[in-house]
Amino acid sequence: MKDWGKMGLSGLKNKKWFRFARNIYVLVLTAFVIWMFFFDANSLLIHRELNQEIKKLEKQKEFLQGEIDKDKKVLEKLSDKEELEKFAREKYYMKKENEEIFLIEYEDSLKTKKNE
Repeated sequence: MKDWGKMGLSGLKNKKWFRFARNIYVLVLTAFVIWMFFFDANSLLIHRELNQEIKKLEKQKEFLQGEIDKDKKVLEKLSDKEELEKFAREKYYMKKENEEIFLIEYEDSLKTKKNE
């Protein structure tokens, strides 16, 4: 019977890929690559998380830019005195002196126990 312990180790040492893997430069390079991918402050995993955060913030920026554009249109519209007065009457129920306001509410707009 063959002694696989000695034969296997010496046979393994003679293999070309094992000699290449034992090279100090390959070992250092492998350790460096593993360190950079997983453990370093600038690792690939952290870059991936940061890229996801950037995409999320860009979407939020687009949404907020749209809201800013809407608000600019409203402000531009409210720069007209008549539009400002209309807005104040409709939104805040303001009135001029010696004026009465009547609020008309429809049945389907009222909160009742059936609607809740």
